[in-house]
Amino acid sequence: MITKTLSLYKNAYSGLSSSTWWLSFVMLVNRSGTMVLPFMTIYLTSPSMGYSIGQAGFVMALWGLGAVTGAFLGGKLTDRIGFYPVQLITLLGGGVLFMFLGHMKTYPLICLFTYLLSLVNEAFRPANSTAIITYAKEENRTRSYALNRLAINLGWAVGSAIGGLLAAINYELLFWVDGATNIVAALLLSYFLHPSKQVRPAKKETVADPSHSAYRDKVYLFFIVLVILFAACFFQLFTNLNAYYKIELHFNERFIGLIGAINGIMISIIEMVLIFKLEGRRSNIFYISRGVCLVGVAYFMLNIFHINHVMALLMMVVMTMGEILALPFMNTFWTSRSAHHNRGQYAGLYTIAWSIAQTGGPFLAAQLAEHAGFKVLWWVLGATSFATALGFLWLKKYMEKG
Repeated sequence: MITKTLSLYKNAYSGLSSSTWWLSFVMLVNRSGTMVLPFMTIYLTSPSMGYSIGQAGFVMALWGLGAVTGAFLGGKLTDRIGFYPVQLITLLGGGVLFMFLGHMKTYPLICLFTYLLSLVNEAFRPANSTAIITYAKEENRTRSYALNRLAINLGWAVGSAIGGLLAAINYELLFWVDGATNIVAALLLSYFLHPSKQVRPAKKETVADPSHSAYRDKVYLFFIVLVILFAACFFQLFTNLNAYYKIELHFNERFIGLIGAINGIMISIIEMVLIFKLEGRRSNIFYISRGVCLVGVAYFMLNIFHINHVMALLMMVVMTMGEILALPFMNTFWTSRSAHHNRGQYAGLYTIAWSIAQTGGPFLAAQLAEHAGFKVLWWVLGATSFATALGFLWLKKYMEKG
C-alpha cells in the first residue's frame, strides 16, 4: 500500500520541465510572504487603526480595482514585451510598495497605496500564467498549473501561519515580510529563469477555438462571467470570512492563521495527485461545476451548523476540496482557447475576471454583512455558488451542441 502510494505521487510529479519547477519555486518563495491580504480587513478594523468593516470593505474594493487595471496592463505588456520583464518589474515594484503601504496611517493614503500596490502586483499574474504555458509540455499543462498552485498554496500555508503569529505582535511586520519575499522572488527569477538560460520549447499549438481576440470569443466571455461570480464568492475566504471569525466568533489571530494554513496544506498534499488521476477523463467544465458546488456547500455550513473551532476547520476542508476541483481546470479551459499571439490577452482577461471579483465581491459582501448580518451573507454566497455551477453546466451543453 505504501509502495503504491509513493509510486502514485512519483508519477504525479514526473514529466514536468525543469523551468516549470524553477518557476514554481520562485512562486513558493514569493507566496511564503502572503500575509497582508488575509489580515488586511482585521488590520484596518483593529483598535490601533479604528476603521469600520464598511471602510475596510472599500479598501479591499480598491485592491480589486487596482487588480483589474493591473491585469489589463499586464496582459497587454506580456504580448508586447514578453512575460519575463513583466514578472521581474512587478515583483520588484510590488515589494517596495508593500513596505510603503505598511507606513500609511491616514485613510486617503491607505486607499491610494492599496490601489497602486494591487495594480503592480496583479500585473504579474498574466505574465506568470503565460510563462507556465511556455515552460509546460502540452500534455501536462493542467499539472504544470497545479504545481504552480501547489507552490502558491504551500507558501500561503506558511504565510498564513507565520502571519498570524506576526499579527499578534505587530501588524506592520506583515508588510515588511511580504515586501521582502517579493524582492527575493525577483532575484531568484533573474538568476534561474533569465531568458539567456531558457530555450523556448517548440510545440505545435492545438487550440479548440483559435479566436483572433479573447474579447470576441463568445464562449470564453460567458465563461469569464461565470468565473467572476464564482470568484466573488470565493474571495470571501480571505476577507469577510476572517472578519466573521474575529468579530462574531471571537477566534484569535493564531487560530485564524491556522485555518488559512489548512487550506494551503490540503492543496499541497492532495491537488497534484488528484489532477494526475482526473486529467483527461472528463471535460474541464465537469470538474469545475462540481468544485463550485462544494464552495456553495461550505458557505451553507456556516448557517446550518454551530460553528466552533472544529466546524470552522471542517468548513475549510469542504471549501478547499471545491477549490482543488475548480481552479486547475479553469486554467486549462482558458489556455485551450488561446494561441501564442494572443495568450497574454486571454490570460489578462482571466485575471481581470478575478480582479473584478476582488473589487465587487468583498466590498458588496462587507456592506451586506454590515447592514443585514453575516448569516444573510452566507445564504447569498451559497445560493450564488449553486447558480454559478448550473451556469457552467449550461455552458458545457452549449459547447457540445456547437
